[in-house]
Amino acid sequence: MNFQLIKDAILGKEQDFTVLPLKTAIMVLAIPMILEMMMESLFAVVDIFFVAKLGESAIATVGLTESVIVLIYAVGFGISMAATALISRRFGEKEYEKAGDAAFQLLVVGIMISLILGILGWIFAKEVLMLMGAEEEVIRTGANYARIIFIGNSAIMLLFLINGAFRGAGQAHHAMRSLWIANGFNIILDPLFIFGIGSWDGLGLDGAAIATTMGRSFGVLYQLYHLFNGKHRLHILSRNIKIKWKTIRKILDIAAGGMGQFLIDSVSWLALTRMNAEFGSTALAGYTIAMRVLIFTILPAWGLSGAAATLVGQNLGAKEIGRAEQAVWLTTRYCVIFMASVTGIYLIFSKELAGLFTDIPEVQSIAAQGLWVIVLGYVFFAVGMVLTQAFNGAGDTKTPAYINIGVLWFLEIPLAWFLAFPMGLEYLGIFIAIAFAHSFHAVVSWYLFKKGNWKKVAV
Repeated sequence: MNFQLIKDAILGKEQDFTVLPLKTAIMVLAIPMILEMMMESLFAVVDIFFVAKLGESAIATVGLTESVIVLIYAVGFGISMAATALISRRFGEKEYEKAGDAAFQLLVVGIMISLILGILGWIFAKEVLMLMGAEEEVIRTGANYARIIFIGNSAIMLLFLINGAFRGAGQAHHAMRSLWIANGFNIILDPLFIFGIGSWDGLGLDGAAIATTMGRSFGVLYQLYHLFNGKHRLHILSRNIKIKWKTIRKILDIAAGGMGQFLIDSVSWLALTRMNAEFGSTALAGYTIAMRVLIFTILPAWGLSGAAATLVGQNLGAKEIGRAEQAVWLTTRYCVIFMASVTGIYLIFSKELAGLFTDIPEVQSIAAQGLWVIVLGYVFFAVGMVLTQAFNGAGDTKTPAYINIGVLWFLEIPLAWFLAFPMGLEYLGIFIAIAFAHSFHAVVSWYLFKKGNWKKVAV
């Protein structure tokens, strides 16, 4: 891998990933994917940084609204997986016009679903906040914020699904740039719309919702320009603009498994967080810090995993089944090496890393313990992430969903409860359950991947 290839990855030189050397292909795809996901995580950080200055009610509103918006993320996540699987398969077949057909059907599905969710969210915003247990002050000050976020969910949905299409086409640089643009506008507009400028006092919490929605919308405009300008292999031309119900049914079928994966994982996360809350705010704070630190190293690994999804889809489309499988194992090797090196850093510097986020000794100790225990399973985490993305890239989104149900719901949650409460290990038991369950997740994924049913999925 040389600097020219890194430059090509960021600048977006189009490649044929069915013939490009696999080591090169993985890096060219992974670099912009890693940067894209780091940009996605930046949205939440920027918003909460500015909103926190408006007081506790504002923070509570954002937190409660986000806990419901996760359902929209799940839908967007699922359609994004369908986009990657469908577009990558058509690109592997060199059927670029059919890829354009699929891209248009994806837009139809995303717009229709987001309109329904937006209208329902606008009408029932207050009821949603009440259902989530919001206090009267939060409902009074936050209802408009929730309405704006719900009605603007099309921007979230389209960002997810179009970026999935770009990744499937091997155009990860477009996905990366769309998030750069969206974040750039969000960073500028957030303080402006919240606090105002000059004699204008701004819009407060409502301004945060408007800024975020506008930022994402600018990112979507960038995406749509590159989809419709006809300058790239993935494009939507006038002859592609026709509804094809067979393709829409296929999109919904693949997306269902992707939505399931996200929702199953989210429920497990909520359950573990709820258990931690039983041991007081100190334990919960330590757990939260540990997980926030871990996410920064999981993101690059997830970027590497995304490369496997694109390579599997395109090479299956090209009937290069052996090359698709080879791409997965090579990506797994790289991901394992990265996560193993990170494991060493966490084991040695866990206290110092926790100390960057808090100076409370008890919280710092719990966070450091969480880092130390969970990273013992990090190598297995790497294997599980890559294989999950490989299944998704092949269009087999249901297998990872079934694995998540079995491992996260029927192993991780009961094991965490057993170790934390009957065994009396408290939060340590929850950390152990996370490390063990995700390690077992990798073993199950490896077994099912080796069986090879993913090679036969028709997309």
